[in-house]
Parts: sequence; structure tokens; C-alpha cells
Amino acid sequence: MSSLEKALEKAKLADLDNGINEIKFSLPKSPEVNGDCLPSSTQEPEPDTQQRQAFIDVADKTCEKFNWAFLESHGYIKPSASHQQVAEEFRSIKRPLVINAINGAERGIERANMILVTSSVPGEGKSFTAINLAISIAAERDKQVLLIDADVAKPSVSRILGIRKGPGLIEYLEGVGTQFADIILRTEIEGLRIVPAGKTHQFSTELLASKRMSDLCDELSGRYADRIVIFDSPPLLAATQAEVLSRLVGQVVMVIEAEKTAQNIVLEAVKKLESCDVVLALLNKTKRGLDMNYYGYGKY
Repeated sequence: MSSLEKALEKAKLADLDNGINEIKFSLPKSPEVNGDCLPSSTQEPEPDTQQRQAFIDVADKTCEKFNWAFLESHGYIKPSASHQQVAEEFRSIKRPLVINAINGAERGIERANMILVTSSVPGEGKSFTAINLAISIAAERDKQVLLIDADVAKPSVSRILGIRKGPGLIEYLEGVGTQFADIILRTEIEGLRIVPAGKTHQFSTELLASKRMSDLCDELSGRYADRIVIFDSPPLLAATQAEVLSRLVGQVVMVIEAEKTAQNIVLEAVKKLESCDVVLALLNKTKRGLDMNYYGYGKY
């Protein structure tokens, strides 16, 4: 067993229910934020919690706490506030993605549990979407989410959440003594783990296009298909990394800023996603209301 397999084995999540025959649209119970984090214990966990405990214990025991004051003031979801408008909107956004992730094989979607969030140009709200999507899915008690900051040129996930910036994905892809378990950060949201972007690197595109990255995605999508992995990627027209990453995932969320991003720019960006099985568009920052049968996702 390779070192990567060993690290991922430690991080394996609880199995999804394979007997799902229908999708329920009832509102999920949102976990309260545990400000003290889970204490370590020397007692053997109960059999039905062993896999979940293994995921909790990945990396070190430090629990990353988010800057909730900043997040709330900028419109991000708070797990304990389940009736926020933005929380309701992301319940609608995540549903087709989760259904595809669970039933991807029978729908002919490869790597369906791997979701890339991108945009055409900077400033459209892709990181806002990726973070809120991760928090919303993790709020479901039977879902586990790994959020990876793959915008390695201009990483923002760690800055927005107020957590450690590294080591991260770049250090792992360099392959010099960094194991995958070393870069996974445990957070105060039980079902959410984060991988920071790590340090800047002049050959970041080549690292993201490397066999080591492809092997990592194979492991996460195949061996650990019960985990939903969300990549916050660079904008498609601002950097080449997004196009490289789009070939490694099964689903893409294309964030489009309403009434600002020109149609020709969006079409040019979408051409770079031709290899993707599923591309979903999300219209962000719209001023139209729900009474017009039009969703307005977020104010970033």
C-alpha cells in the first residue's frame, strides 16, 4: 500500500446509504458549530462510528475555527442559522450536484463526486459559491465534504475562513516528504475538511497536470466515492489551471455574474469545459426576486 493510500485510508469517510431510491427535499438539520471542537479520547469508538472517527483524527488534532464575524457580514452560511435566505438558496443549488454525486455511475458520469467551481473572469463569486456549497453539503448529517483550494495562483479559501494557509496542495504535489494526511485541516464543522492551496509555485499548472494530481483524483473519486470533493479553481479565462482541473472532475459549477459578465465571455469560457460530463450554470448577484421565478444567489 502506497503512502497516499495509507493517508487516504485514515481519512476514509462514513459510507453513503447505497439503498437510496428517492431524493427527499426536507430541510437538513444543521449541526451547531462546536467552538471547543471535539476532544480526543483514548476510548475505542463504537463500531458504527469508527470510520467517522478515523476521518476526524486525520492530520493533527488542531481544530480550525472560522472567522464567523467576517463570514456573516459577507453573506456566508452559518450552520446554526438554517433559515438564512442564502442557506435556502444553496439547498436548491446543491441538490442536483449531490444527486449526481450519489448516482453518478448509473448516470454515466465519471468522477461524479468531484465538483469544480469556477467562473469566466475574477470577481464573479466562485470562492463565495465553493465555500457556501461545502458548508451546505456538510450540514447534511450523512455527507462528508473535502474543500480543496486549487486557486493556487491567488488562493482565498484560507483567508476568507480565517484558517491556516499551509502546507497545502502544492507541497503535496511536489512530492517531497508531504503526505496527503499532512495537508488536510480538521474544522469545527464536523463533516467538513479543507486542503489549503499552499505556497506559490512558478510551475503550478504543471503540478496540477501531473500524474501525482491525477492519481490523487483517482483515489478520491474511486476508492472514496462516498466523499464529495469541491475544488475552488481559478477563473477559466484568467489562468490555465482551471482548464487542466476540469479534466479531472465529473461536475463543474460555472458561476456567472448577473448583468455584468458578457455573453461572449461566458461562451468563450464554456468552450474550455468540453471534456466535462456535467456543467451547471449559477447566476450570481442577480437583483431579481423569487417572485419572478428567478433565483438570486448570494451577495458577495
